[in-house]
Amino acid sequence: MSSATSGAGPTAGTPTVLGRFVAKFTVLRGATRELWITFAVKLLGILAYSVANSTLVLWLSYDLGYSDVKAGALVFGWSALMTFFTVLVGSFTDAIGLRKTFLLGVWICVVARVVMTFATAKWLAISGGLVLLAAGEALGTPVLVAAVRRYSTTAQRSISFSIFYAVMNLGFFIGGFIFDYVRQTLGEPHGRLELPILGVELTTYRTLFLVSLGIEMLLLPLLYFGLRDGVEATDEGVRITPEKPKYPHERLWRSLELTVRDALRDTVRIFTGLWRQPGFYKFLAFLAFAAFVRLIFVQMYYTYPKFGLRELGPGAPIGRLWNINSLLIIFLVPLVGALTQRVAAYTMVTIGSAVAAASVFIMALPPAWFEPLADGILGQVVGGFYLRLTGPVNPYYVMIFLFVLMLSVGESIYSPRLYEYAAAIAPKGQEASYMSISYLPFFLAKLLVAGSSGWLLSIYCPETGPRNSAMLWLIIALTTTVAPAGLIFFRRLIRVKEAGRE
Repeated sequence: MSSATSGAGPTAGTPTVLGRFVAKFTVLRGATRELWITFAVKLLGILAYSVANSTLVLWLSYDLGYSDVKAGALVFGWSALMTFFTVLVGSFTDAIGLRKTFLLGVWICVVARVVMTFATAKWLAISGGLVLLAAGEALGTPVLVAAVRRYSTTAQRSISFSIFYAVMNLGFFIGGFIFDYVRQTLGEPHGRLELPILGVELTTYRTLFLVSLGIEMLLLPLLYFGLRDGVEATDEGVRITPEKPKYPHERLWRSLELTVRDALRDTVRIFTGLWRQPGFYKFLAFLAFAAFVRLIFVQMYYTYPKFGLRELGPGAPIGRLWNINSLLIIFLVPLVGALTQRVAAYTMVTIGSAVAAASVFIMALPPAWFEPLADGILGQVVGGFYLRLTGPVNPYYVMIFLFVLMLSVGESIYSPRLYEYAAAIAPKGQEASYMSISYLPFFLAKLLVAGSSGWLLSIYCPETGPRNSAMLWLIIALTTTVAPAGLIFFRRLIRVKEAGRE
């Protein structure tokens, strides 16, 4: 009689729970090289963006001499311009191809960062640096999301977007340490770095722009030598359709002129065609609500640095504290993505946005409530061990830690699925267009933040005088609740079928 019994364990060939979990990741084993290059480009691009973006509002105020309100207005204009370019660039990308758009965007960013690093005249720093950077960054934003869709199969899509988002947060994580290290090493707000070879002296904040420039330049050889034209991953295998010159018998400049003309004409055709698709308006309504929870991160760039500087003092390790978000996301997003592949993206966005929005209310509570935690074990771990602070721990450190912890859980649930949802409902060949137009609601909502950030700081958290930072964060918290409330209430009206799901 055989010793095996029917209930002794899994039958031969049946994968275990652990095996099925690991298989969710190993599906990328045969992925095309362009997908891995896209992940690398995202890492370096976000690292360059993170260092510069965290520095932006401080540079405007302390290097260029703008007040909180004027600096906020400039950030408002920059943010609006970048989103405006982003809205248009998707159709441009679908017209000329991913590789060319990638390279064009990086070259523009390099030039812009050079100007912002070395220009001291306000007009040049703003027009030749800040404005140009908006165009360069816009060229890369929807293109990368479209690239993940283009270079991954249906089976690889969910985990690819999860890894894409984890890589993005790895860039933010590293960028936070660079931001704190340069500020603490050179001093702020009026530190200096001498460059004898160039015969110039850079401020602390221009030094951060220099670091951002160096990172951006690493993208050029990676894109030029790594990406192939016409590559697409399909469920049947990798398909390569090399681009052929449209006008092989024309002279160089005439051929270039005709190609640009065609690209612009195709851009207009694709762009206008989007607005004739009924499902596209539902998609915009979905994103209009989701935008409100995404704006938490805009606040962390334009409101949080000055809040931290004023409530916690110069040199406060606010970048390292915010880094907890990126550290958690790096591990949580692939895990959540693997465990929830069968759950619809719309559902995940709704749940995650509710958790993320609730987290902001922690910052609106009285700091005195957190003094016992700051004086206890949590304060020792956060303040003493992680942040390496000496003396009593300010309750705000504990509050920020708890806020970031809860926000990260919500973000890991909703954010990568937000990208997937856009890619899943986009018609074939219009992925970049959908991703770029999807920034239109973000454009409108970002105007609210960028335009009000300086005003909120000047009233509730000024550099001198009494502060009421709890009210500042309460206003932000109430704004973010629009996201989950709208997604739940209007679910039946705005939800669109996702490709590959029932």
